[in-house]
Amino acid sequence: MPSRRAVTGRSAHPRRRFAQELRRLRCAQGLPLRKLSHRLGWDHSLLGKMERTETLGGPEVVQALDDFYGTQDLLLALWELALRDRDEFKEQYRTYMGLEAEATSMWHFGLDILHGLLQTPEYARERMGLGGGMTGTALDEQVSARMRRRARLYGAEAPVFRAIFSEAALRTPLTDRAQWRGQLEDLLRAAKSRHITLHVLPFAAGLHGLASTNLTFLRQPDGSTVAYTENSVSGHVIDSPAQIEFLQRRYDAVRDQALAPAASGTFIRQLLEEPVHRAPLRSLTREA
Repeated sequence: MPSRRAVTGRSAHPRRRFAQELRRLRCAQGLPLRKLSHRLGWDHSLLGKMERTETLGGPEVVQALDDFYGTQDLLLALWELALRDRDEFKEQYRTYMGLEAEATSMWHFGLDILHGLLQTPEYARERMGLGGGMTGTALDEQVSARMRRRARLYGAEAPVFRAIFSEAALRTPLTDRAQWRGQLEDLLRAAKSRHITLHVLPFAAGLHGLASTNLTFLRQPDGSTVAYTENSVSGHVIDSPAQIEFLQRRYDAVRDQALAPAASGTFIRQLLEEPVHRAPLRSLTREA
């Protein structure tokens, strides 16, 4: 009986495997990069960078390649795996994303930032650019990934979603005031959805039990619940029933301190009327 050999001999590393498959498909058809570029309508330098693992590209170009080669979304699946590879995300965050994708309901408390599913592209871009130090195509890819996550919140099988965010999260604007207004207005639109409930925890509520924690609970299809805590440098998935119960009691206490949904909407609308949310950043800087 002959000895078993590797099935393909190709890389098991998601990013390299994606790039190898792009090059294999192109070479199998005898197409130079420029000719492929002409047929697809995408710049040849982008296609070259994708084959050299210098960038993953975006979902649109990957879908165009799938359609051209007739690979029935194989490339898009490889691209998604590469995008979520541990070289791009910390292991705990990768675990969280899998849990989030399956969650039937979610409860969140945001101490100083808005939950990713509530972020506009502009908010996500500035936060990730500052927090992750990413720029250029890498940042574009991460913003695109976050917006795909956000789309689930408005899809046919959207999870029930409740978010409490501290007033601090609503008083930390983006550099561009128009984009920041857009983010606040987007929160008001989200709150109109039947499955989305938003609460504001005002400074006037005083001290609370989640003073140093961004926290999310995710109910899974089997009825179990996991928790995820996060700060600017790390995140932790918690599945211990005792710890989850402890955090749930604190979350419930914070919800009792927070404004009701209708009052929270009024709070956000009042913020939009404050001068700091209406004036361009340049004028504020001059006044300072």
